[in-house]
Amino acid sequence: MKKNLSYIYLSILLAGLLVLVACGTNTDDGASGDDTTTDEKPVLQVGTDAAFAPFEYMETGEIVGFDVDLLAAVMEEAGYDYELENVGWDPLFASLQAEDIDLGISAITINDDRKESYDFSVPYFESTHMIVFNEGAGITSAADLEGIKIGVQNGTTGEDAAEKVVGENSSNISKYDTTALAFVAMANGDVEAVVTDNVVAAEYTKNNPDANVEAITDTESFDSEFYGLMFPKGSEYTDDLSAALTTVIENGTYEEIYQEWFGKEPDVDALLNAAE
Repeated sequence: MKKNLSYIYLSILLAGLLVLVACGTNTDDGASGDDTTTDEKPVLQVGTDAAFAPFEYMETGEIVGFDVDLLAAVMEEAGYDYELENVGWDPLFASLQAEDIDLGISAITINDDRKESYDFSVPYFESTHMIVFNEGAGITSAADLEGIKIGVQNGTTGEDAAEKVVGENSSNISKYDTTALAFVAMANGDVEAVVTDNVVAAEYTKNNPDANVEAITDTESFDSEFYGLMFPKGSEYTDDLSAALTTVIENGTYEEIYQEWFGKEPDVDALLNAAE
């Protein structure tokens, strides 16, 4: 009889311990396994056009550039993992509209036309346009583009800037898939000048000293513009990444990246004022 009672008491004790262990597990987690998975941030898909040095370009099979380093800093600040893919310029816009990717970074100018179809972060870079041409061409202002063959990257604000000078859909404007191809066309004599962003123009002239080219700007004809991260319309990530970008600009990280790529200090106040 004592043996049977001892067995019963032991069974009750073990059952009680199991209940306590189960309760302790639930208390420590504070949530079920499903809730923990829900709270994790997704891996964001990012698209770019890696043919626009020094902002994004291919080097030994990797996408590198100012935008790439800035993106890494913003994602770290916001707490997201991400995958960056070289999708090309036109496919980048199509992929965002189809929501196949979560955002794009590719020296994308913020303008009213694009705002109708996409959302943007706060600005992260101020730019203008330059004219690159062969030495001796005698180009001193944007007005000298009249009557000559001009190369631009299709679907960019460089194309818009050229069209403002010589007319929309002018037969003298040749449109290329990348700015690099426009430069090749100029080297081959297919066009006499290329209109593109000032930093890209400066990078090309610096890296191609034997090309015998010059670059000028015309502040009366070419307005300043600002780049931003671009998102599908109504994206849930716009505010979060915009806030992270602002923090990166304000805490000095942006200046470090800018100095590394351009060797000078950025006008941070201009960016912050443009965001207001």
